[in-house]
Amino acid sequence: MLPKVASADSLNKLMLIVGLTGGMGVGKSTVAALLSDLGAEVIDVDALGRQIIEPGGLAVSSVIERFGPTVASNDGGIDRAALASIVFGDEEQLTALEEISHPAINELLDEAVDALKTSDPIVVYDMAVLVESRLGYGTRHPYEVVVVVEAPMPQRLTRLQDQRGIKPDDALARIELQASDEERRAVAQFIIANGGDLDSLANATGELWSELEQLLASKKA
Repeated sequence: MLPKVASADSLNKLMLIVGLTGGMGVGKSTVAALLSDLGAEVIDVDALGRQIIEPGGLAVSSVIERFGPTVASNDGGIDRAALASIVFGDEEQLTALEEISHPAINELLDEAVDALKTSDPIVVYDMAVLVESRLGYGTRHPYEVVVVVEAPMPQRLTRLQDQRGIKPDDALARIELQASDEERRAVAQFIIANGGDLDSLANATGELWSELEQLLASKKA
């Protein structure tokens, strides 16, 4: 279970912030889209991670200072492939990158929540590395509930190959670098099993939405 979160901002009392996570190929993004259709304010944390190293991004100068000019792209941002070649498989270098990037991403998260116009929203942080980091938690608006999406491994591998062209062996290697299902379950308040068709997933997401609405109502009571 997550530790209790002390509200750092009165705005937090008027919303419910949900951390949505899951491994590659489980259908996390599909659940995020379904929640958005139901009325959630979804913030794509992975997109913020790309934003901070685009031209003018918060982390560009710090990344170049730490990893050298070879990671700079011609347009003034960061060459993601060049950076990945340095940090992939190197825990020390990856940690150094996270120490730069994660605070910058959390800063953008706070700005995104502050900018919301919806009254009493349910906010969803769509994020791959919830368990592995303090992304979305080390903010003024930390997530209070964790939803984990799961799917059987054969289906995950098939989806990754069909939808993203990632071969099963490569997919397994990437999945092994992520948190395990057991580690995600340890922090989850809700688990959505995505082993069926889209209709089944939509029904499960609808049931989750009802639970989240009840939590928000209880929080405001």
